Amino acid sequence: MDHKIIYEQPLNERTRSFLRLEFLFQQMRHQLGGTSPWDSRAAVNTLLEILSIFGRSDLKTEVMKELERHTANLARLEQSPDVDRGQLAGLLDEIDTLIDELHAIKGQVGAHLKGNELIASIQQRSAIPGGTCDFDLPAYHFWLQLPAENRLHDLAGWLDAFDVIGRAIRLILRLIRSSQLFQPATADAGFYQKSLDPHHPCQLVRVAVPAGSIFYAEISGGKHRFTVRFMEQPSINDKAVQTGRDIEFELACCTI
Repeated sequence: MDHKIIYEQPLNERTRSFLRLEFLFQQMRHQLGGTSPWDSRAAVNTLLEILSIFGRSDLKTEVMKELERHTANLARLEQSPDVDRGQLAGLLDEIDTLIDELHAIKGQVGAHLKGNELIASIQQRSAIPGGTCDFDLPAYHFWLQLPAENRLHDLAGWLDAFDVIGRAIRLILRLIRSSQLFQPATADAGFYQKSLDPHHPCQLVRVAVPAGSIFYAEISGGKHRFTVRFMEQPSINDKAVQTGRDIEFELACCTI
């Protein structure tokens, strides 16, 4: 998909959570490449968002259920004469290893970080605009003035608590995305709608447009159908509107 912009829309809550965590893990890994106190602040803010998502549901159980579902689906392919058995066996082994590693985690993923006094104090103050500035949290200010290698070591250790589940989510999303190739489609007057089979639920809608396109895709949907609207916004200060042009694009409805 070189020179393409891909827009994705999850059609269930589990996939939505996985996509958000994928984004946050990528963001924090990028922030760990910076050495300034401001980079460390940004990484801590991302960590707090990750903790917030994990605090809302038992994501470890959700991930394990999804891995087991993929195991069952992939196992059916063993009877197909066209399947690459070596690649399939390697994938099943990778899933089994991740399930075992998740089973080995006691309690909720990242639960020990909630007991970290510094993280807890930052989390409490972060709800207030500007609440984590120097005079509000002198302990945080002190930590931010430590040498970069010290801060990066701490941040990497905190992120490492999510390593196994992060790898599992990356694998699940890779399987979902690769389950369907992009197909050409046309949005008449900037609008496209498709009905879905609720007995074979689509987990993720993907829309690809050329990188130089002046339109962007706005996707919405649920169990029974989804729509794609192509919007144009000549100026960032103007309201976006649906284009009246017919738009050629590529579409993938990922069902696995």
